[in-house]
Amino acid sequence: MSGQLQFCVNSTGPISVYMQIENQVRFAIASGSIKPGDALPSVRDLASTLQVNSNTVTKAYRDLEIMGLVGGRRGVGVIVLPNAREASRKQTETIVQDHLRDAVAECLAAGLTARQITKVVTESMKSGRRPYSG
Repeated sequence: MSGQLQFCVNSTGPISVYMQIENQVRFAIASGSIKPGDALPSVRDLASTLQVNSNTVTKAYRDLEIMGLVGGRRGVGVIVLPNAREASRKQTETIVQDHLRDAVAECLAAGLTARQITKVVTESMKSGRRPYSG
């Protein structure tokens, strides 16, 4: 894989581990961190790195294949497909907007002001924190 994607998962969070893996691949494709033709880590390697069952990684890769973002090639492994970036950008934009709307709604329901919410968002953007890092 030519990009320097480093996966991490939060096994105690509300999002399933396979979905966290899927999302990280989608985000990396959408951002251009990994490009068409790049190979993803092997199922065995990624499962070992993340200390998860290989079936979890297999499910994530299978779902990404169904979405049309990756495909398996004998002898090469799982690679990012040619039109994956455009498809991934559309998918991730919807996901991220939904998450952000929910987060803002939770902030408002908890009584935070617009100024407090803006501060949290600004600090979050500056933090460099990766998804699912706990």
